Amino acid sequence: MEKILVVEDDEQLLEILVLFFQGKGYFTKGVVTAEEALSIYEDFDIVLSDIKLPGELNGIDLLERIKKSSPEVPVILITAYASVEDAVKALKMGAEDYILKPFDLETLEIVVRKALESSSLRREVEELRRELQAIYQEKKLVAKSPAMEKIMDLVRRIAPSDVNVLITGESGTGKTLLARVIHELSPRRRQKFVSINCAAIPEHLLESELFGHEKGAFTGAVSRKRGLFEVAKGGTLFLDEISGMSLNMQAKLLTAIQDKKIRRVGGEEEIEVDVRIITATNQDIDEIVRRGEFREDLFYRLDVVRIELPPLRKRRQDIPLLVQHFIDQFNKKHDKGILGIEKDALVAMETYHWPGNIRELQNVVERAVVMETGSYITVQDLPEKLFQKKKIDSGINIEEFLEMKGKFNLEDYLNEEMRKFLKTAVVKAKGDKKKAAELLGISYRSFRYYWKKLGLG
Repeated sequence: MEKILVVEDDEQLLEILVLFFQGKGYFTKGVVTAEEALSIYEDFDIVLSDIKLPGELNGIDLLERIKKSSPEVPVILITAYASVEDAVKALKMGAEDYILKPFDLETLEIVVRKALESSSLRREVEELRRELQAIYQEKKLVAKSPAMEKIMDLVRRIAPSDVNVLITGESGTGKTLLARVIHELSPRRRQKFVSINCAAIPEHLLESELFGHEKGAFTGAVSRKRGLFEVAKGGTLFLDEISGMSLNMQAKLLTAIQDKKIRRVGGEEEIEVDVRIITATNQDIDEIVRRGEFREDLFYRLDVVRIELPPLRKRRQDIPLLVQHFIDQFNKKHDKGILGIEKDALVAMETYHWPGNIRELQNVVERAVVMETGSYITVQDLPEKLFQKKKIDSGINIEEFLEMKGKFNLEDYLNEEMRKFLKTAVVKAKGDKKKAAELLGISYRSFRYYWKKLGLG
């Protein structure tokens, strides 16, 4: 029920306005002075005030003070002593409208209704703006690589729909985070986002977790429990590591998705459920389906839109942004004041292969923030594993390359490989470029030439 505060010194008119708006279904309260209104207006959705009021403050003063502390609260002014100057002044100060006495009550109600609708729309827009800001800043969607930009473009297109999404990618690539982003960009964002790791829970417990159970359904079921399908009603249910679900549970999940109904363990009543399903796996789901270990019919239900998250080693352009983001995050957590990372330390991070992906990077940065006593993270703050020798793999199949005529620039590729060699050598030499040149078997002069030519310094 929307709440209206009426401020009017004519007690007869005040009573009429309160009774009228109460009859229209509004919670309405009347006061005589601006001072009274200022003590309670924050509990109301709109203020309807006469301009001429007893006491030290008039309606214009009331408007000014409300707009200064709570600009989102709409104020409508009423007066019997109208002037163009007063109206213009009131509107410039933020009044929603300016009503002249005598007025028709039904017309006044229309003005109030429009003001409330406009206020509600402004609040929704502001909430959406804050939500989107939270998604891109607090949710750690830090990326500028072409691969991630392409994924985010896809997410923006599919999020408003109810289409099921399957997210694949190595462990630590951010599948849960991406699922939450899809939810928060969707019309379901005001409802719950519920997640569960299907591979971490035994089959008999997973059924209870998803569908709920009745009291006495099994040993230990001492009371009725709602399942996650019910908890997530109207929102999103994220099933992580879906490939770890047994065939028996897959059949039950398929039925729930098809019928949009569930039955609690030990129960007879069918319960309608309305959830969006997002699933994820770090396994080769296509191969698992081919082996008959995952139901093909369920797979096609889940794999409507697939998003493949690349490992961090294939989106190295994002590493500097992620590092700075995590520095800021852990500065707050550990009450530190690290400003950034030295270039040689960043080069070490950019050349490391990151088998644990973003999760591993996050842990390395937290360790460095905790250990560093200066203003910048240095190579001394990084774990030894970042400097260990590793096999160099170009990642290019030559036969595939020869078939990519017109789609692949050999010079750009060779330059990029040269950059990797130079940066890796500098890391191995702990920042000593002369020693790096020796490791590469070239002169220091040649090293400096290539380092500058390739834009490394």
